[in-house]
Amino acid sequence: MFSSFKGHPFVFLLWFLVFVTLLTVGFFIKLLSNWGWKYVLFYDAMYIGCYTGSLSEHMLQNTSFLDYGSMTVLQCQASCAERGYQYAGHVFGRGCYCGHNIQTPNSIQSNCHDCSGEPASTCTETNRLIIYHLELSQDSAYNYKNTNFKGCFKTPDNATKAFPLIAFMPAMTVGKCVDFCTEKKLSLAVLAGQRCLCGFSTKHFPLHVRENITRCLYHCPGQPHENCGTDIYNVVYQTEVQDNRCMNRSFLLDQPKQLIALASFPGSGNTWARHLIELGTGFYTGSYYFDRSLFDKGFKGEKDDWRSGRNICIKTHESSKKEIEAFDSSILLIRNPYRTLMAEFNRKYGGHVGFAPMLLWKGKTWPKFVEVYSEMWASHTLAWLSYSGPLHVVHYEELRRDIFIHLRGLVLFLGLRLSVDRLLCAENQREGRFRRSGLHRLGYDPFTEDMRTSIDYHIKKVDIALRAKTFSGVPDEYHLRQI
Repeated sequence: MFSSFKGHPFVFLLWFLVFVTLLTVGFFIKLLSNWGWKYVLFYDAMYIGCYTGSLSEHMLQNTSFLDYGSMTVLQCQASCAERGYQYAGHVFGRGCYCGHNIQTPNSIQSNCHDCSGEPASTCTETNRLIIYHLELSQDSAYNYKNTNFKGCFKTPDNATKAFPLIAFMPAMTVGKCVDFCTEKKLSLAVLAGQRCLCGFSTKHFPLHVRENITRCLYHCPGQPHENCGTDIYNVVYQTEVQDNRCMNRSFLLDQPKQLIALASFPGSGNTWARHLIELGTGFYTGSYYFDRSLFDKGFKGEKDDWRSGRNICIKTHESSKKEIEAFDSSILLIRNPYRTLMAEFNRKYGGHVGFAPMLLWKGKTWPKFVEVYSEMWASHTLAWLSYSGPLHVVHYEELRRDIFIHLRGLVLFLGLRLSVDRLLCAENQREGRFRRSGLHRLGYDPFTEDMRTSIDYHIKKVDIALRAKTFSGVPDEYHLRQI
């Protein structure tokens, strides 16, 4: 090889320097890896904010928890980056949280600072969740970006009946189990010490009763910074494999024609509720309107005449007496007006899953919108509460908290047979493609005190009307005055 450089000492020297450089870079990468900074060269981290309170650790949605109390901010970022997560949340002395979305993106930040400036930095105050957005490189060796952490659950009484596939892995890691279950086309990867269990959520393992995460904090044999649970308490991940048990849908053919409204004020999550109802029932939903974008995304009932009787329920935002009385019965979906107004403002000026430009939030458009639409929210809700036919009220916030229970109530109200497998499947496929991402943040509270006084007045009127109809009042979070 080197004989070719004879008479060309400069070329030989150049190749020698390249060789030495590569050896040096390789040595430092190996050194960083030994320090727990394996992927420090392959991502950028942007400081998002710092949060406090008992619920601060739930700020990150679809979260993975790493039990490494002495972990620095940089080590936390690197650990989340190597697993393919978009966000890293560090709590000094208590661990590291990785996630794909910010659960409550407009929460008020606490008084603290970005403390990742020094290589060995650790935030000195406990109970502070510091969140960073990670820009991942394509070079990351592990990418579990489409894998969601479900939580810690107790092993079912009969694991053989609950899981169609069980594998023994002496050097267990999260990645090995997730990859194995994904390869076998199963949507759940369940880590039980040195056992990897693959399957779906079923009546034998419904994922409804979470255990305290501390019961699962037992390090993986193959990766001490990860948790693999025990034979009794299991760490559960949802793989990227789609659960197809609830994906087949059809139009109503044999049932008697009945028009059931799915009524809501714009911005209340009607499209998302339709997604759940279609998965939970197996029938298409229709609409009083026609939206080509929703039809193209799979809402096949969107094109039907709303009076055809072929759809299980009909989306409507109308609220006049004539339009309300056109239906035989109704589901009324209500959402916290603070959230509703923001969602509808984004839809009106940014599309179904987009965001309104900041210029409109900061200008005169937003205050005028709140003034008009907050009163419309109340009048719409009160009009449907005066409906004389059968009425089923669902609060968006409660549906999000417990999809299985509230979707079950919707299926029964619609007069259909329950399929536990469909409900569990719908719960697993809960997000669909019809909700805005939690990644967008305003960075400030858009509601003035005058706005809040007016909105709270409307909330009180709706609460009184609900109780007068023997429904439960508005959920507690309506009164938290937080966005």
